Amino acid sequence: MDNDGLSNEQTEKVLQFQDITGLDDMNVCRDILIRHQWDLEVAFQEHLNIREGRPSAYATESRAPAVVNDRFLQHVFTSVRVNSTPPPGGVGGLIGYVFNYLVNFWYSAFSSLVSTVLGLFRNQESIPSDPLGDVLRFIETYNEKYPEHPVFYQGTYSQALNDAKNELRFLLVYLHSEATADATAFCRGALANPEVIEFVNRRMLFWACDMASHEGKRVAGAISVRTHPTLIIIGMRANKMIIMGRLEGDCPAEELIRRMDTVVSDNEVWLNQARQDRLERDLTQTLRQQQDEAYQRSLQADQEKQRRKQQEREEERRIQDAIEAERRAEEQRKEDIERLKLELADQVPKEPEAGAPGTISIVFKLPSGLRLERRFHNTNTMTDIYNFIFCHPQAPDSFEITTNFPKRVLECSPRTEGEPAGPTLVDSGLKNREVLFVADLDA
Repeated sequence: MDNDGLSNEQTEKVLQFQDITGLDDMNVCRDILIRHQWDLEVAFQEHLNIREGRPSAYATESRAPAVVNDRFLQHVFTSVRVNSTPPPGGVGGLIGYVFNYLVNFWYSAFSSLVSTVLGLFRNQESIPSDPLGDVLRFIETYNEKYPEHPVFYQGTYSQALNDAKNELRFLLVYLHSEATADATAFCRGALANPEVIEFVNRRMLFWACDMASHEGKRVAGAISVRTHPTLIIIGMRANKMIIMGRLEGDCPAEELIRRMDTVVSDNEVWLNQARQDRLERDLTQTLRQQQDEAYQRSLQADQEKQRRKQQEREEERRIQDAIEAERRAEEQRKEDIERLKLELADQVPKEPEAGAPGTISIVFKLPSGLRLERRFHNTNTMTDIYNFIFCHPQAPDSFEITTNFPKRVLECSPRTEGEPAGPTLVDSGLKNREVLFVADLDA
């Protein structure tokens, strides 16, 4: 077996399948596994069905493949009954012998023509309603009379053709006629021979039916069976099911095996070619599937890379937008503070004259170290103190004012229009001269 194109796992399955089935040809084992998608269990079960004569799960009743019946493509073997009566002597006897021969020849030709014409009309009749029943009844009757025989295919002719095509095996067709003495002798002799049975079971599917049944008549017309016994060997050639061999008449078992082996040997190359084509299609399909999977993985990787890049861009954009929004908010806050300082500067009361009654001198120590000193009237409010500090350029934007000792936070905050004024300096406990500290709340 050529292992090119098979993985280690597939090669191991081929060896396992050969071991459990006992098949000699590893190419056949490989072909069976390919048809069953390398499922070892399913392949073995289907092979077991075929070996025991049961139709596979893929055999169908309808749409059977057409069978090419071309005499130029067939091996035709004919066993002629030897006439024990010698031809008469003399000129008159010779003339009579030739006359009888011609009459028999034209009678046979005329009978074949009539059978063909009648077969055309029979083909237009409806398909028998129970072809499987015809086959199974024949098998049961045959087993009772001739217990020794190859394994019968227990399905219809259409199913047998489909399985032979799918399994790439030869199909041996036998249409039985109990009324023919040669057929009876054939069934008791050559067809019951152990070597014949072993050859057929190992190399072929064996389908048979009674000529008296509807299924038997239909098949006989389709493959042109007119003498009994006749064995027809059908197989795959160039993707068509054709009749490869026609074995007519009774013969010894050795001669029957020789004839079948001749047909099989001369046509095995076509089945091997079909197996090779099937392997190449499977390898091509596997390669295409692997390429598609690799492409999908590459596509997914590219899509994931693009998705991450998009996320990074969006995150970077979000950060930049947040920074820009924060910058604009800070600028707006500073603008608002500057505008508020201008508004509150007009609300700061004028500084009293030095020595004026009710005057309190206050020293403010800013966080920057700057010292501010200013006089306020004791009736001014703590809001006036807040506004004075807030409007100074070096004052923090958010602050609180505390005393030195004992340390306490003075209640001072801006007031909106309509709010009551805050406590006065006197109410806050400030006297004559004070030192107050301004603490930056944002520091």
